Amino acid sequence: MNTVEILDEIQTRVLGDHDLKERFLQSRREEDPLGAFCRICRELGYDIYPMDVIQAGDEFYAAMKRSTNGGGENSPVLKGEDDLYEMFFAGIE
Repeated sequence: MNTVEILDEIQTRVLGDHDLKERFLQSRREEDPLGAFCRICRELGYDIYPMDVIQAGDEFYAAMKRSTNGGGENSPVLKGEDDLYEMFFAGIE
């Protein structure tokens, strides 16, 4: 599984488990929220680290840009589509 698929699977688990959802929501209050988020993911058995989330967001965004008008300079700006971390939370809130 790639990082996007892992995050989708975790999100599905979170939506069915109130306590797990609360753990993830609480992780946003940590000094290093992305690190805390990834630590919970690893505790759940998913080998995911902050750079994995960042890189997957960049790759996802680049693929979307390439698919719009050939990815040229005239491609529309896609706001927020590169932040899988925030997209994860938007999906569970």
